[in-house]
Amino acid sequence: MTYDLSDLAVLVTGAGRGLGRSVAETLAGLGATVAVVDLDGPGCAATAAAIRAAGGAAHEYAADVADRAAFAAAAADFAAVRGRIDAVVNNAMLLRYEPIERVQEVVLDRMLAIGIKGSVWGAQLLLAHYDPERGGALINMASPVAERGYPNTSIYSLVKGALVTLTKTLAAELGPRRVRVNAVAPGSVPTPGAIGLNDPAEYERRARTIPLRRLGREADNAQAVAFLLSPAASFINGEILHVDGGIAAAG
Repeated sequence: MTYDLSDLAVLVTGAGRGLGRSVAETLAGLGATVAVVDLDGPGCAATAAAIRAAGGAAHEYAADVADRAAFAAAAADFAAVRGRIDAVVNNAMLLRYEPIERVQEVVLDRMLAIGIKGSVWGAQLLLAHYDPERGGALINMASPVAERGYPNTSIYSLVKGALVTLTKTLAAELGPRRVRVNAVAPGSVPTPGAIGLNDPAEYERRARTIPLRRLGREADNAQAVAFLLSPAASFINGEILHVDGGIAAAG
């Protein structure tokens, strides 16, 4: 199904590559005006340029979502250009897998800052710039690792578990303010950020364990985000939409 998102102004974090870029390009392709936010300036610009080259509307902001002031400045500029922000997609995340005894404080602090603090700031900035009469939408990027135990993913799983809790809590808190809060939980997707963490044999093994017997694609998750932002999802609030081929259900 194709959704018409032409009346939406959407801010997407971590949109310089991978899932975030796919989300930004998909939403723009459906008519949304997109703010591309990423710490990686060249990646951020490349995503925005690709959107504009395809006929879409995009504004790029090289900003660190963990830096509340920098993130707020980007959101304020986008809101000034577009008149409001209708939705925020909290996708930015530092991806690291390692045994718990190897976790360093600097890495732990950075993962928590980007994944949790950045998502809290994203919620605050949506509330600062949305139109209460129109309502708004917040989408957090969760993961099946929030519900299943995977070796060497302790901090990543910690962040994703926190985002599941944040999603449900904010759905209850913000629903009366006409803000829907949901999460997408992608399964194993060989994005540029993830490929270096696993060898091809590991991806082949994962594909065999997924009930649909294939890995996820970036487009699978981008389409799920588009659905949650569309009028078709107007009464969906507080849900964790698993886009994982059934791995979470299989246990």
